[in-house]
Amino acid sequence: MLNRINGAIYPILLRLMFRLSPERIHAIAFRAIGLVGRAPILRGLAAQVLATHDPVLRQRVFGVDFPAPLGLAAGFDKSASAVNAWGQFGFGYAEIGTITGQAQPGNPTPRLFRLPADRALVNRMGFNNPGSGEAARHLAALRPGPVSVPIGANIGKTKVVPVEDAVDDYRVSARALGPLADFVVVNVSSPNTPGLRDLQAVDSLRPILTAVQEEVTVPVLVKIAPDLADPDIDAVADLAVELGLAGIVATNTTIERSGLQTPADDVAALGAGGLSGAPLADRSLAVLRRLHARVGGQVALVSVGGIETADQAWERILAGADLLQGYTGFIYGGPLWVKEIHDGIAERVRAGGFASLADAVGSADSWP
Repeated sequence: MLNRINGAIYPILLRLMFRLSPERIHAIAFRAIGLVGRAPILRGLAAQVLATHDPVLRQRVFGVDFPAPLGLAAGFDKSASAVNAWGQFGFGYAEIGTITGQAQPGNPTPRLFRLPADRALVNRMGFNNPGSGEAARHLAALRPGPVSVPIGANIGKTKVVPVEDAVDDYRVSARALGPLADFVVVNVSSPNTPGLRDLQAVDSLRPILTAVQEEVTVPVLVKIAPDLADPDIDAVADLAVELGLAGIVATNTTIERSGLQTPADDVAALGAGGLSGAPLADRSLAVLRRLHARVGGQVALVSVGGIETADQAWERILAGADLLQGYTGFIYGGPLWVKEIHDGIAERVRAGGFASLADAVGSADSWP
């Protein structure tokens, strides 16, 4: 019943929201979500309607208990000021950030754009965030129930910090957020900070990851771009194993623009930025499969990019994803999207004869 109501009403609401600029409606929606997280009555109501409580979805991944596999990707809660809401909205966990060592305003506006024909977004936000100190204060606040989920801290390089000083800059954020987060994700893959993607080269990446590991006691993951060449993906995967990382988040947004339904001239007029949403699905899945073939079972794999349906989510799990993430799908799918994904996964776990979700991870070869 709720799914039918959401399917009928949310597309109308989405058209109305799309009359406002993307960043303005994001701010309005984020304030509303934050209010739900702060108000006990609203928290309880949201948890009752939207949260997932199916035990078949529970997993322990890199030593952290996740009540459900689909988490909120970094980029939505840039300030860590809505951490009490995400479990009530059905997410199994959330990544806050990206957080940088110093506060920064991000790139000039406009910097967020919609491609409705492609169910996609283009952003060049530039890590606008309050800085690691303020984000740490938000994370230090109590996280009341009824649903409490793991919170990961996604950290990146401050724009004004020279690339040669990136290691110390990542240390600042790791030191501030590591004691308060359940895990830390090192972001070296956003296309919107000059020189950041160059840090994905193994020789540059190794000292950053080592420094973050030295600063924290929680699991450390690295987030990579879909635009990496296959040999570079292999090199990062091998480095993750070498350093004993907890996992790899694959993938960030892409600078690729091919195959879009939106007219090429309209896309070009938007300018630079990272593309997210449905067009990223094929490449993100391909990267996941490559990672699983190389390091599956040695590090956890978190798949993000283009997941819109329960079928797609299930395909990622069978391909080796221990956890999933979404952002653009949440925007286009509405408040019941997370629950629909989780209910669909749980149904497929049972239909496949698996005792738990963990048993299904990476089982594509044995799935009919």
